[in-house]
Amino acid sequence: MRVWIDADACPKAAKDQVIKFALKRQFEVVLVAGQSQVKPSYTLVKLIVVPSGPDAADDYLVEHAVPGELVICSDVPLADRLVKKGVAALDPRGKEFDANNMGERLAVRNLFTDLREQGQVGGGQGAYGERDKQAFANALDRMLTRLARG
Repeated sequence: MRVWIDADACPKAAKDQVIKFALKRQFEVVLVAGQSQVKPSYTLVKLIVVPSGPDAADDYLVEHAVPGELVICSDVPLADRLVKKGVAALDPRGKEFDANNMGERLAVRNLFTDLREQGQVGGGQGAYGERDKQAFANALDRMLTRLARG
């Protein structure tokens, strides 16, 4: 089992939670980033820094993650590419991406992108709080259990 993390945009608390699960369940964690980051000093954690460029980390994740693995990401178009490839995807707030909800998630994302560009709404998501951390931990546990069962 391997869990990939789109590390540039993932909250530290979510990364820490994945590593905590990895230590307990003994699976590999691969952090993929477009810029240098501090790598936790566990042998089961790897850091891959891709050359900078638009979507370089996303492209790396889509190319290397395989069905049966999990990717943690908040990027909806990336999640869509992964789901189409058969790779499980989960956002750091505990919302699973799947074939049943991708159309709606993409439509909402595109709507908010358009509204931001028109100046009708402000920036992104709110602070990553305790409720988010708990929802993520619960969803991560469910998904890891499901993936382990095959």
